[in-house]
Amino acid sequence: MPDLMTDEQRAFEYQAYHAVRQNFRIVELHINPSQEVPWHCHTTVQDTVYVLSGSVRIELSDPQEETTLGPGETFTVPRLRQHRLTNPGTEIAVFLVLQGMGEYDFSLAADKTDDSVEE
Repeated sequence: MPDLMTDEQRAFEYQAYHAVRQNFRIVELHINPSQEVPWHCHTTVQDTVYVLSGSVRIELSDPQEETTLGPGETFTVPRLRQHRLTNPGTEIAVFLVLQGMGEYDFSLAADKTDDSVEE
């Protein structure tokens, strides 16, 4: 499956692909507190985030929602839901993103200009 992010968008400490199959893959990401996976959505796949270490904040829109995960916790983002992932902690966050079932795509949310979920 092709990686649809540009080098500029992919500013992670580490990124690796595991168990890549047709219509499914697992991505391992390490992000420091100044890095993020920018606002985006997927038209055919859902993301399930599983945190290995550190903490990961998942912000979602329509409706606006926010959750922070720690080690051993998961959260599933349904397809078509705009979201971004950040590291609210002080150490590198290590997490897996299970993506499937369907052909992977990554669409930046062009209309998303704010940096946080409104309260």
